[in-house]
Amino acid sequence: MSLYPLALRLEGRPVLVVGGGSVATRRVPALLDAGARVRVVSPVLTPALRAHLDAGRLTWREGRFEPSDLDGAWLVQVAVDDVAAAAQVSVAAEERRIFCVRADDRDAATAWTPAVTRQGQITVAVTDGGDRRNAIALRDLVAAALENNELAARRGEPGQVFLVGSGPGDPELITVKGRRLLNRADVVVADRLVPGMLLDELRPEVELVDAAKIPYGPSVAQEEINRILVEKALDGKVVVRLKGGDPFVFGRGGEEALACAKAGVPVTVVPGVTSSIAAPALAGIPVTHRGVAHEFTVVSGHVPPESDQSLVDWAALARLRGTLVILMGLKNLPKIAEKLLAEGRPGDTPAAVVQEGSTSAQRVLRSTLGEVAAATAAAGLRPPAVVVIGEVVPVLG
Repeated sequence: MSLYPLALRLEGRPVLVVGGGSVATRRVPALLDAGARVRVVSPVLTPALRAHLDAGRLTWREGRFEPSDLDGAWLVQVAVDDVAAAAQVSVAAEERRIFCVRADDRDAATAWTPAVTRQGQITVAVTDGGDRRNAIALRDLVAAALENNELAARRGEPGQVFLVGSGPGDPELITVKGRRLLNRADVVVADRLVPGMLLDELRPEVELVDAAKIPYGPSVAQEEINRILVEKALDGKVVVRLKGGDPFVFGRGGEEALACAKAGVPVTVVPGVTSSIAAPALAGIPVTHRGVAHEFTVVSGHVPPESDQSLVDWAALARLRGTLVILMGLKNLPKIAEKLLAEGRPGDTPAAVVQEGSTSAQRVLRSTLGEVAAATAAAGLRPPAVVVIGEVVPVLG
């Protein structure tokens, strides 16, 4: 079969989806992303489709298909298993000269949905002569090629900064978008805590700036990082600021975004998996659990509670019943625990320390609030580590 490939501009145009089951659940998001005005006709909707309905992203007529449902439609997607019902839609669409995609029988359809891969603004669609598996296999090969093809990836606007969270330490926990942007980068400015394996995979010509080795004190070093980001971007480079965890969770990503904006440099934030949730989870500690904790609070412990520089209301935290997660608090853990105990948090409250969560060096210590500081020192735990305090600690054993 010879096919004529087209890319449809569906923004603002009505598209009818017949069926409200799993196939429709898979197809509707791409139609919505293309800007189509999606109408669904079906006796029932899956919870995912109902969520789109509740958000006002689509409309729904409850019931079975009627030919009048096609009025005004530019395209129809038949997503039902009933061959007779699907054929009824096909006939009505053919009479109205509306292209029809059928999930049940592609040979009876007038249009096919190809196997698709998207890389930024690039979309590649692969059709086949009937062997869907071949199309999918080729699509996957093209996707891999695009991820590693500098020319294809560099179609975006030059001279921009991406603030990318690399996750808690395991290189596989970076987001798909974050890894793709690393493949685009001309310059990577990396923090000390980013996974080393990600840096090892950079193209040889990429300029790597180790932010941990920038001299001066913390404030001056941050100013120098801001200067590098702006300077390289204004030179027409694609700059990735690679940060451990999430850029906006105690990562000074906001300061860097402001510096770029002030200089007129486009900046995009790519969230990362934060260690405040990931490290406890990988240690078997859910930060929330039904009937145990309905809240969790993440605080920085890099300054002691009595310091004038501390912005944390430790007395308020001691009164909370939920989970307390402390980042950068190992050095000050004795004073933090002492303050929480003094403000009324019970000494037998379960506590845990997770060192280098998600990596091969991960270590987990379980204790209580009253004893966790001494136990941590005795065990020789070192930063980076996440401290978890609350009744969720022993939930999973």
